[in-house]
Amino acid sequence: MTICPIIRFPDQRLRQVAEPVTVFDHTLSALAQDILESMRAAPGIGMTAPHIGIARRVVVLELPDAAQPQTYVNPEILWMSEDKVRQEEGSVSMPGVTEQIERAARVRVAYHDLDGVRHEEEAEGLRAACHQHEIDQLNGLFWLQRLSSLRRNRLIARYEKMQRFRP
Repeated sequence: MTICPIIRFPDQRLRQVAEPVTVFDHTLSALAQDILESMRAAPGIGMTAPHIGIARRVVVLELPDAAQPQTYVNPEILWMSEDKVRQEEGSVSMPGVTEQIERAARVRVAYHDLDGVRHEEEAEGLRAACHQHEIDQLNGLFWLQRLSSLRRNRLIARYEKMQRFRP
């Protein structure tokens, strides 16, 4: 287990599309554990391999209502509800700032576990928002891109100001 450095906004690696995982072995399990430990240290409730500089399609979620962390390998959204909800979102790559993001209220996601077994999961609420947020990241879409340019520019200015005054 290793706590890895987290890539920070505006690093362009956060805009890269992650590669699918094709080998399900101990290296993948170790990567998932590194993501989990790094996420906990950040702290956060969801994180991808690209957040620690590894362009692979791996997501770890540890939500407040879950019994244990969940790893999603090669996740993809199969279906999204037409009804929308707004959730407060942020990123371990841009700590200290959050904003309301509108997303589908419910999703169905297909993914593989660490052994390569395919699963499907339906989610709503926070879990649905996390799936959408982290899969966006795997697709090279940083969460700020979901904001209007005005809201995005204000948030970036606030973040940059925070970074200047950070000890």
